[in-house]
Amino acid sequence: MNDIKNKIEELRKTLRYHSDRYYNDDAPEIEDYEYDMMMRELKAIEEQYPEYDSPDSPTKRVGGKADNTFESVVHTVRMESLQDAFSKEEILDFDKRVRDTVSNVHYVVEPKIDGLSVSLEYVNGVFSRGSTRGDGDTGEDVSGNLRVIRNIPLKLNEDIPFIEVRGEVYMPKKSFNRVVDRQLINGEKPFKNPRNAAAGSLRQKDSRVTASRGLDIFVFNVQQLEGRELSSHKESLDYLKELGFNTIPFYERVDTIEEAFRCVEEIGEKRGELEFDIDGAVIKVDDFDERELLGSTSKFPKWAVAFKYPPEEKQTELLDIEIAVGRTGVLTPTAVLAPVHLAGTTVSRATLHNQDFINEKGVNIGDIVTVRKAGDIIPEVLCVNEKRSVGNFVFPTVCPSCGEEAIREEGEAAIRCINPECPAQLLRNLIHFCSRDAMDIEGLGPSIIETFVDNGFIKKTSDIYHLDKNEIAKLEGFKETSANNIVTSVEKSKENDLAKLIFALGIRHIGEKAAKLLSDEFKTMDAVMNASVDDILNIEGFGLIMAEAVVEFFESESAKELISELEELGVNMNSKTVIKDNRFEGMTFVLTGTLENYKRSEASKIIEGYGGKTASSVSKKTTYVLSGESSGSKLDKANALGVPVISEAEFEEMIK
Repeated sequence: MNDIKNKIEELRKTLRYHSDRYYNDDAPEIEDYEYDMMMRELKAIEEQYPEYDSPDSPTKRVGGKADNTFESVVHTVRMESLQDAFSKEEILDFDKRVRDTVSNVHYVVEPKIDGLSVSLEYVNGVFSRGSTRGDGDTGEDVSGNLRVIRNIPLKLNEDIPFIEVRGEVYMPKKSFNRVVDRQLINGEKPFKNPRNAAAGSLRQKDSRVTASRGLDIFVFNVQQLEGRELSSHKESLDYLKELGFNTIPFYERVDTIEEAFRCVEEIGEKRGELEFDIDGAVIKVDDFDERELLGSTSKFPKWAVAFKYPPEEKQTELLDIEIAVGRTGVLTPTAVLAPVHLAGTTVSRATLHNQDFINEKGVNIGDIVTVRKAGDIIPEVLCVNEKRSVGNFVFPTVCPSCGEEAIREEGEAAIRCINPECPAQLLRNLIHFCSRDAMDIEGLGPSIIETFVDNGFIKKTSDIYHLDKNEIAKLEGFKETSANNIVTSVEKSKENDLAKLIFALGIRHIGEKAAKLLSDEFKTMDAVMNASVDDILNIEGFGLIMAEAVVEFFESESAKELISELEELGVNMNSKTVIKDNRFEGMTFVLTGTLENYKRSEASKIIEGYGGKTASSVSKKTTYVLSGESSGSKLDKANALGVPVISEAEFEEMIK
């Protein structure tokens, strides 16, 4: 029996991990189908061995939890998840269970949108609050970000006293492809699928970022209603349309379960042609009184079931493997395939990730491979079905763009070109240099930079500061005003703090935080360039890989030449951090939880203004942990290490 108990615990642990990655980190590691199968296995074992039942089992809970970034919202009406079915037999079993309670039942069938479930509340017809589902009972208030989604009405067509509706925020495929293209150009890790992208976009602290992502919504349920009586789901969907909501598309009311399953199959056939992702179809009892009779389990309503479509897989020939070069010099392989129709679209290219992935799968040109769309969007090679080649594909030892050496450094999966002047990296480096978190040159977005590169205006980074407004104004689509604005923004960027310039240089392993630490520690670009690995390792938060990356970057002749050119052009090379006094000199603070009177960024600036530093993780070197409400693992680690923890009131005493 210990084997059964261990199996149950292992499944629960694995499911909790993947649930957390999916719902809370927006970074799923396995496909939905694999997760569903594990959940089904656990449920079957728990039913067979009820003595191991537990109220905190993943089979008893809705995935997700409220994030500390936003205020918590307690749902008056629980936002339940749905019971899954994977075969027609299971759909028929659902119908039998329903008819055991309700004899003359009618169903409504609708697609199951793959996005992020939200609640929208309206008082007297005006949008008042929006929140995520969270764990079903408690979500997070994301009203500000929901307001920027155009299909969410801020004023309804009727001044209904109160209504709460449930919908699914999603990212259309066109928006997803545009966002991923931008991420790849910037050398960022791309979103895995539109659902992942929608969730990450809705949780942005800056609603302008959310607005730029092109999110949309389908509303599919009335949670609460005052001032109007509704008797059925079909009636409620029709009424939601009248109010001005973008309701779930092509819903249909049917009389039998056979008709319902026909609708499910029809939705499945067209899912590849849709402009949005679906991961199934939902069958719901139409009559609200009948729903009341059927009730719910601890997790699911008994009046609805979600049919999940299995991921479609096809076999095809791998015709070629192309190697592209990213912003950081990483060589990325793409499989060129004999075209195959998959999940509604023709697929001719698929990701191969890196050399380790190729070796693991045993992939080479000429092989017959199985291809699947991850999340029904990104094609990927699953395995080799027929080995027609000899051995595995081997990466080139020179960069396909510039011909310089390409190497794989110890401890890394990536193979990269080490030539900073590589033409393939130029556009991506320029886009990063001009981005908001770097030099913040307004008007120089990816498409405009590409235009300037194509027209020969920019051949290297320093050329940005040689842009001529008269030459820009001659280009098609540009006017004198826009040309002036770009040049003005370029000039303004010369005054940026040293930290922004260091980050803009695109040094491997050096993000915004690390750039700020370098700037605060060494004060001038000259001092940063002459710092040794040991000097940099003295900075709290720096490890050997980061320190070596900084030194290696500034040892290159191209980096020295770029810094010299930028300095001659008037770009600031000094830290602008103003030290009021040195009361926090030598001290390192870690901030955790929600502060009442300060944003974390504001508290960090205060600490730095008194000569102190902030770090993202707690260690024995941490001087204080500044703890606000809802502090998590950092507070636990501080207590375990014996690091002093101070409250916001104590912090304010320290800065008086």
